[in-house]
Amino acid sequence: MQVVIWSIAGWREFWSTMQVKNTWIRLLVVAAALIPVAVAAQTSSINAFSPYSMYGICDQNTPGTLVMRSMGGVGVAVRNAGVVNLLNPAAYSVAPQKTFLFSFGLEGQNYYNSQTAEGIAKRSVYNTFNFHDIAFQMPVTKGLGLGFSLTPYSSVGYRTKFYQDFSDPIMGDVGPVQYTYQGEGDVTEVKLGLGWEIFRNFSVGVAAQYYWGDIDRGYVMTPTSIVGEGTFGSTIGADNYSISSIKGQVGVQWSPILNQKRLLTLGVAFDFGGDLRPDVSSRIYNADLNYTTVRADTTQLALVLPHQLSAGVFYRTAKWAVGVDYVYQNWGGRNKDAVRTGISGADRRSYEVRYTNTSTVKVGIEYTPNRYDVRRTLRRWSYRAGFRYGYYNQTFNGDRLAQYAMTAGIGIPVKFFAVSSIDVGIEYGRRGYNLAERLGLVRQQYFKFAVGFTLFAGGAENNEYWFTRPKYD
Repeated sequence: MQVVIWSIAGWREFWSTMQVKNTWIRLLVVAAALIPVAVAAQTSSINAFSPYSMYGICDQNTPGTLVMRSMGGVGVAVRNAGVVNLLNPAAYSVAPQKTFLFSFGLEGQNYYNSQTAEGIAKRSVYNTFNFHDIAFQMPVTKGLGLGFSLTPYSSVGYRTKFYQDFSDPIMGDVGPVQYTYQGEGDVTEVKLGLGWEIFRNFSVGVAAQYYWGDIDRGYVMTPTSIVGEGTFGSTIGADNYSISSIKGQVGVQWSPILNQKRLLTLGVAFDFGGDLRPDVSSRIYNADLNYTTVRADTTQLALVLPHQLSAGVFYRTAKWAVGVDYVYQNWGGRNKDAVRTGISGADRRSYEVRYTNTSTVKVGIEYTPNRYDVRRTLRRWSYRAGFRYGYYNQTFNGDRLAQYAMTAGIGIPVKFFAVSSIDVGIEYGRRGYNLAERLGLVRQQYFKFAVGFTLFAGGAENNEYWFTRPKYD
């Protein structure tokens, strides 16, 4: 009988161990399946559609998981075991022992661009759909957590054309020339970091950031004979930027108030940034039978990442959460070069484009009526809203482009007391409206719809026992 009892106990221990191993295997399989899809999606042809992505590092994507993006993008001071914080590695230290937090998100975007040039109103509409982020967070030991994320950093996508009368000293009046500009590609960020609570309520974090991607930019100049006779070969320009670079980030979080009723956290994060130093392939050639190369270099704004300093405060109670972030990016200090645009505006003039330092303010709020309400499901949902205002990182003849966004979203727990949730968020933003009429620039507005999934494993308060062995009397 003694032998039988020990055999049953051994079998139970073996089965518990196998359950833990199977859970890890499932998570690894899911990650292995999703990451290649996300990587392929991030390197698809067009993930944005904005003429403002013609120069430099392109359009920056809103950072953070959907919970943060639905609150205006705040997150430097967010400290929550149920949220993977992509903005401050110090938050990784909040991961409880024997838990695992996994999240990923999908995002659809609608771009609407309009412009009035020479009295003619023009507009374009474009839709995209893509992965936004894959991330996980887990404890290494008590007070030490590890985090990983794969997110789009910036995207290029534009197709534009204009006509200009062309006159040559030798050929004379050639006639109207069509210039067509287009570009596509993106830069993806992979981050791996550690957060350590070095003493009670005070944590530090460090992360390595790897950036990679390909950006293609090109133009075609096609002359047309003014008298309808003769042919002229098109001139084609093609640039390719291949990026592969490692950067770094550090962060700090301090909670001067932490008790069962409220939490107040202050956070600071610093990104080192620096030149991405891409491998560049550039050439200009004639579209003849031999595609004769005319010139093998072009001028563009450098692909550079700024020093970024982010500071925030986050306050949470049982029902309410409020956060405010300030982000400063040193774009102008890292790059002094400039480039000129093509002809634009009623007076047919070009514009000098250069990087400029930026400041952005983010405000967000979340309301959860009662996450422990047994009868009414909607009272357990979290309702979020936020606002973001700042300036674009490029100037046109010294003028700065204002941009802002309004956000909203809901978080739906998958079951009673659960941390795992399904999140839905929307974002509406505008850019360039402060200068569009005066300078003849594009007025841009966009609408984003996103769905996020958060999977939390472990925790006695929600019965999500994934890594705990079952106990028997």
